[in-house]
Amino acid sequence: MIRTKLKLVLIKTFICAGAILFSSLSSQAQKEITLDEALLIAFSNSPDIKKSEINMEQNKEKLNAQLASLRSRFSFDVTPISYNKTESYDEYFSKWNTSESKGAGGTFTVSQPIKYTGGRLSLINSFGYQDNFSEASASSYEGYNNDLKIKFDQPVFTYNKTKMDLTRNELNLENATLSYSIQMLNMERQVNQAFYSIYQKQMALKIAKEEFENQKVSKEIIVSKVEGGLSAKEELYQAELNYATSQSNLDNKRVDLENAKDEFKLLLGISLYEDVAVSTDIKYIPVIVDLEKAIQNGLSQRLELTQKQINLNNARFDLIETSSTNEFKGNVGLSVGLMGNNEQWRKVYNKPTKSPKVEVTFSIPIFDWGERKARIRAAELEIESREIDMNSLKNDITINIRKIYRNMKNLVQQIEIAEQNQKNAELTYDINLERYRNGDLTSIDLERFQNQLSEKKMNLANSLINYKLELLNLKIQSLWDFESNRSFVPQELQENLIKD
Repeated sequence: MIRTKLKLVLIKTFICAGAILFSSLSSQAQKEITLDEALLIAFSNSPDIKKSEINMEQNKEKLNAQLASLRSRFSFDVTPISYNKTESYDEYFSKWNTSESKGAGGTFTVSQPIKYTGGRLSLINSFGYQDNFSEASASSYEGYNNDLKIKFDQPVFTYNKTKMDLTRNELNLENATLSYSIQMLNMERQVNQAFYSIYQKQMALKIAKEEFENQKVSKEIIVSKVEGGLSAKEELYQAELNYATSQSNLDNKRVDLENAKDEFKLLLGISLYEDVAVSTDIKYIPVIVDLEKAIQNGLSQRLELTQKQINLNNARFDLIETSSTNEFKGNVGLSVGLMGNNEQWRKVYNKPTKSPKVEVTFSIPIFDWGERKARIRAAELEIESREIDMNSLKNDITINIRKIYRNMKNLVQQIEIAEQNQKNAELTYDINLERYRNGDLTSIDLERFQNQLSEKKMNLANSLINYKLELLNLKIQSLWDFESNRSFVPQELQENLIKD
């Protein structure tokens, strides 16, 4: 018997120790996350932000390539060997003649695009060796030749394609950078909403626990009264029902919190099996908001407006390109150089020959069946459409900022009322709990005051969360941080614009 009892004691001891160990491990496994930490995790794990960052880097490399193309380009074309043998018929002598040529050569070119005119300046040097024989003249030639010239080509009566391509690439990079920053702002909004949703459900769970503890106390009170014959058994039945309802409500709040945590972990891109909790200080701190400043800053700084302006500029570029369809245009070509040849390569310029060249060409359209006119009109309509989009966005920004401003004013009043309601509900519950102890109040009445207290606590928490979210929304809509009274242009955009 003693051994059996000893075994039972040991088993209970191991069970208790295991439970304590499991409890400590589970408590250590839970990770508290602040809002700033959640934002950093989301920014580093978000697929949309990664894609925007890749797009930004891609456009940056395209701009680098375009800038590199504006520098002098060096090229060397080599023909190490060439051989050609042909037969030609001489009608005068009624005879077929054979000609044979062998050679080698190369061309070295330095080409410099001119950004401001769209022209191109080139330095070209061609050097070669040739060995020719012609049966018709019964002669042959073996020697070297060199052709050195400077050439300039300038398109006229048309747009500067070189400068436009550079501007397009610069705008594309700016647009990609703006898209990246907008993704960051959208992610910040989503994380804030999910973060405060968890905080809200944590508060709801905390309030449900307090309510459950209060129901436990009221149940203990009524049990002692019924056992002492001071209250009817019906009061005990009602207290037990209130207790069970409170416990069910507590379980529901736990489920809601766990569901919100899963959504939060999915948004952050962390393991769904990791237990997390949010940590924040949600005290109410009044913020003075200048409506006119918010609207002006929003209209001048909003990234979406800049994107609309970029789209409008691109549409204007499209109009310029479209206008060049079947247009009158020309090209002016100038070149000057020296040519020389000799049987010895060192003497190739003993008797040089100047080779100036001037060439002016024009492309003159005659009739295109209205193609150019129709394309230009379509491009003009695209510009009108994008101008309408920009004006609509300006109106939307103004309206949204006004709505947020009005909501914040209402929320300030709601917070003040909710704080006072919570104080009143706490005092009311304490007074009626004492009345319940004295037998002056039924369980149903006490349940009503308990529900009122829980409701007022939750109302205050919701008002504080809504105020925080509206303050963030105002910051994103106006790009002005009224808490610190400074511009809220995203740091990523500032860094990329500085680099560019």
